[in-house]
Amino acid sequence: MNDTSGALLGPAEIRDLAGRLGVRPTKTLGQNFLHDGGTVRKIVRTAGLRPGERVVEVGPGLGSLTLGLVEAGASVVAIEIDPVLAGQIADTVHTRFPDSDFEVVLSDALDVTALPGEAPTALVANLPYNVAVPVLLTMLQRFDSLERVLVMVQAEVADRIAAVPGNKIYGIPSVKAAWYASARRAGTIGRNVFWPAPNVDSALVYLERRDPPSTTASREQVFAVVDAAFAQRRKTLRAALSGAFGSGAAAEAALRAADVDPGARGETLVVEQFARIAEQLSATSSVEPVEASDLDQLGQREEGDQ
Repeated sequence: MNDTSGALLGPAEIRDLAGRLGVRPTKTLGQNFLHDGGTVRKIVRTAGLRPGERVVEVGPGLGSLTLGLVEAGASVVAIEIDPVLAGQIADTVHTRFPDSDFEVVLSDALDVTALPGEAPTALVANLPYNVAVPVLLTMLQRFDSLERVLVMVQAEVADRIAAVPGNKIYGIPSVKAAWYASARRAGTIGRNVFWPAPNVDSALVYLERRDPPSTTASREQVFAVVDAAFAQRRKTLRAALSGAFGSGAAAEAALRAADVDPGARGETLVVEQFARIAEQLSATSSVEPVEASDLDQLGQREEGDQ
């Protein structure tokens, strides 16, 4: 086996490469470049990739995690929004791993509807913190070939995604992620392994694809009910959904028909219960589906309600 101990990017190499490219990390793009090889390999091990597995990475930046994925034998397609970084990363990868299977797509991940080559079965990424939830949900929605996901996000966001009913941080990201997959927190990442060091802690969250709830309601209808239930999360479901059903009395009747306590709050329900409520609403058009582009605003709104 070839020695690849020096194949990953270290702190000095990250700064040198950024300097040569004229790249300065920006908060707008949520850029914090990972520079610790041990952390990269920890992430790759946690992802549990199979040799030759097709992996999609979002926001590869200068290529730190990308190199770790390639080193592990993955076939990688990376989505990068920054044209300077997208133009450089293929050279970085192929210089260090000449025989690697790697492609880059220059695009905003929220705009990608198809990827070149074989369909990816895994998503592994250090997601930009400012768009982590909408990117995660969009990728799960558009690429049903994804069996497993391991993403590094803000620790608070990881906790929200993996939260279970009854937890005060359980909310929109928790329920919508549960539509697609089971989720668990998979580790903590220190601040000093990034350049520049972020002002928040980071964590890994692991998701494993599962079938969505068996329901006659569409995903859009279920998500619309979730949005309404958490729009004012301190309200009971009877009150929160009164607008959707036309009145409090109608909402209560629908909730009882769905075998859900009208006095409960959204944070106590599993995704299957939201699906049953959506079935009761499916004959009406009171609640409009939320587009993927609005997901980030929803997450920010819910966070402000805490």
